[in-house]
Amino acid sequence: MIEARFEHRFAQGAAPGNAAPGTPGFSLDVDLRLPARGVSVLFGPSGCGKTTLLRCLAGLQRAGRGRLVVDGEVWQDDHRFVPVHRRAIGMVFQETSLFPHLTVQGNLDYGLRRAGAAAGAAGRTALEQAIALMGIAPLLPRRPEALSGGERQRVAIARALALGPRLLLMDEPLAALDARRKQEIVPFLDRLHRELTTPVVYVTHAIGEVMRLADHVVALDAGRATAAGPLFEMVARLDVPQLAQDEAAGVVLPCTVVERDGAFHLSRMAFDGGALWTRDLGHAVGDAVRVQVLARDVSLALHEPQATSIANQWPGRLQALADDVHPANRLALVRVGGVLVMSRLTHRSATRLALQPGMPVWVQVKAVAVVG
Repeated sequence: MIEARFEHRFAQGAAPGNAAPGTPGFSLDVDLRLPARGVSVLFGPSGCGKTTLLRCLAGLQRAGRGRLVVDGEVWQDDHRFVPVHRRAIGMVFQETSLFPHLTVQGNLDYGLRRAGAAAGAAGRTALEQAIALMGIAPLLPRRPEALSGGERQRVAIARALALGPRLLLMDEPLAALDARRKQEIVPFLDRLHRELTTPVVYVTHAIGEVMRLADHVVALDAGRATAAGPLFEMVARLDVPQLAQDEAAGVVLPCTVVERDGAFHLSRMAFDGGALWTRDLGHAVGDAVRVQVLARDVSLALHEPQATSIANQWPGRLQALADDVHPANRLALVRVGGVLVMSRLTHRSATRLALQPGMPVWVQVKAVAVVG
């Protein structure tokens, strides 16, 4: 368990990532309990305090009042402040900061030497495991200028993991990459997510990264945590604007592949209370996958639809209605079995159907995406 409580008011324009100097001071006020395993994502718009909070966790930024406990060890309280070089952390930034005059192997070895004699054989083992996890063995003889952006970032992650950290901090590691390079590194982040036992705190403002990588989500706004909880619960909340009021608003369903239709290149994914069809992406029967259902792809009906091309249809019960960003739209939350599905519909349609919480409805899903 990671317990983090920080309260601090920075001088005007002093907070990292904050607005330009001359604007009002930035206040950070958070009280969080993060799980000891998995990926906890700090999510919100630019300037909301994500990087500032990450720097406080690292010890790079000292909050005037704070308490940080990692796996039972106090790193900061009223009487103690463990400096950054004594915190068992790995850091991954947007810029990889690899030494250009060293090969990949040389950069990794340098990281171990900085760890000191305490690393020993365990450090070498951790390095070998990190090389395998990030798939960078073929890159070891190369210099950084011969690597793509995605390859450099994989090396940077391996370097951070080689230190055997108790906490891995990642500050928007995909932000400096173009779309092609992001796709190059995402499978390795998936592997990191599945296999790493070290807790990860990951900063992003990209909703797609949240849906694919997060286990736990902290929504930040103006230096405060407005909501926090497991991913599958957070994305189904209508009271978290950072998640609900976005073009990518929707839910993520934890599914299991139960059938593959070779004739039509489809897979059937089962979830708690139903199943859906999606394109066959090669997952084997029995594989656990995440399926994203966007609110814009979900429509509602009062009766079971007949003679329709939409294959994914489920009976459900309307749980809640909320206003959307634009007054022409509303967001509806429907329970289907043991999961919640979100629908974006026009205010006019909601009025015409006389939708009210508690009503039985039929959910129709036009498209889904396997995200991990």
